[in-house]
Amino acid sequence: MEKVTLSVQGMSCGHCVKAIEGSVGQLNGVQHVEVNLNEAKVIVEFDSSQVSLDSIKETIDDQGYDVV
Repeated sequence: MEKVTLSVQGMSCGHCVKAIEGSVGQLNGVQHVEVNLNEAKVIVEFDSSQVSLDSIKETIDDQGYDVV
């Protein structure tokens, strides 16, 4: 299991949290997703044999947010 903290710009409200947690959480291999609005961070625990970090970043990007 890997755990990464991503800096994500563009999140501002509860809808943003639900959009990211919902979409990333549905990816195969993702164990846990936690969004911290105050720090503009997304913490993801995932199995790298099932899902790549690039796929996670792309999923966040597809929701309209920028991973920096």
